[in-house]
Amino acid sequence: MSLYPAGRFPAYRPRRLRQTPVLRQLVSETQLNVAQLVLPLFARSGRKLRRPISAMPGVFQLSPDELLREARRAHELGIPAVLLFGIPDRKDDKASGAYAAKGIVQQTVRLLKKELPKLFVITDVCLCEYMDHGHCGLVQRDKTGARILNDSTLRLLARSATSHVEAGADMVAPSDMMDGRVRAIREQLDKLGFDQTPIMSYAAKFASAFYGPFREAAESTPQFGDRRSYQMDPANASEALREVALDIQEGADIVMVKPALAYLDILYRVKSEFGYPTAAYAVSGEYSMVKAGATKGWVDERAITLESLLAMRRAGADILITYAAADVARWLKEG
Repeated sequence: MSLYPAGRFPAYRPRRLRQTPVLRQLVSETQLNVAQLVLPLFARSGRKLRRPISAMPGVFQLSPDELLREARRAHELGIPAVLLFGIPDRKDDKASGAYAAKGIVQQTVRLLKKELPKLFVITDVCLCEYMDHGHCGLVQRDKTGARILNDSTLRLLARSATSHVEAGADMVAPSDMMDGRVRAIREQLDKLGFDQTPIMSYAAKFASAFYGPFREAAESTPQFGDRRSYQMDPANASEALREVALDIQEGADIVMVKPALAYLDILYRVKSEFGYPTAAYAVSGEYSMVKAGATKGWVDERAITLESLLAMRRAGADILITYAAADVARWLKEG
């Protein structure tokens, strides 16, 4: 029988001991490791192109050659994986660039796998960057307005994911939030012999104000309406668990919560409920706020970034997707 009533334990007081870095590492319940990091990168056509994103200091739209350089530097720091987004030269109402054999993501994947074969390449699967209206699915317009055609969109998403894998992608990550997209992608990949290719689903993706800077980066701002009809209501937690459960049933191998920091409760519940490999996406708004505060001297960029990522790990994240991945890798190396 325990000496202590349930939930009542003597406090561990490390302040009694001399706090060396090694001791802190040994007694830390939660730790950050470079092997947990994924670096998002934005690809667009061209050569020697590094187009700065004004709302995200230190982040760029990159031509494939420059993106290769960025990926190589990250990989040399120990970052095992990148997450690719594409910005096409032309957009249309069928998102043709998303599944074109010579599309920007497909070109970039081939280059990365040729030059950095050990780098794990994940591709974001969505249509918003490729649509002339900026929405994540096909749109039908009539006298009453516009609506997203969920089921018709699934075919294009599966086609896009397949084109990424055929180019060499190691994993696909559908972020569109169309119902049934994980099953559609899984069935198509299996049919074509890519049954070993994993799917990381944006399973609980909320209609968040934290995405603002990303829309500049990906040039994907909706031209009308918003995405609340297919992204999740920030007020709903139980719905998030249902969405995750459905994606797992459809074949997701990894589930994601996005955004991360404002949704740690969701992250904790998802990991506790399902025990699946779980990713947390520290989104553009989180990154930009820290950068802005650090520029003003209001916050310590290194300390607040590491503390935020540690909170995500503590809540249950196995994978940390962050624009600060390269900085974090350097900070962890410094100790």
